[in-house]
Amino acid sequence: MTDETETDMPRTEQEWRERLTPEQYHVLREKGTERAFTGEYWDDHRAGTYRCAGCGAELFDAATKYDSGSGWPSFYEPAATEAVKSETDRSLFMVRTEVTCAACGGHLGHVFPDGPQPTGQRYCINSAAIRLDPAEAPIRLEPAEE
Repeated sequence: MTDETETDMPRTEQEWRERLTPEQYHVLREKGTERAFTGEYWDDHRAGTYRCAGCGAELFDAATKYDSGSGWPSFYEPAATEAVKSETDRSLFMVRTEVTCAACGGHLGHVFPDGPQPTGQRYCINSAAIRLDPAEAPIRLEPAEE
């Protein structure tokens, strides 16, 4: 996927509906949540970069992903502080901190203060909101024959 800029991103809800799968639209645009242990990435351990499924912005490095036992992909920090935004979410009769993509505003999930060190944070992210850009496998060079 080529890098996109904010001006390349869809602006209308109809454009978002055309660009995203129904599940991606529900999560990213309607602040939905996929069921635990059902998403594509909850148990994925490949190296690479997790990007926003809506706009392609870099969000998380797979090196910061860990098994939280929650059933959703969990990271202890974003790729860059400015990659995500957070705000108070008072839905469902509880107070949580919602995490959104800073580039397109898509809902990613929530962040909780019960993660591992060094940050103590658990970014609990919906698989439908992200896509893995896998790291390329290193090339093994065979020694030249003498």
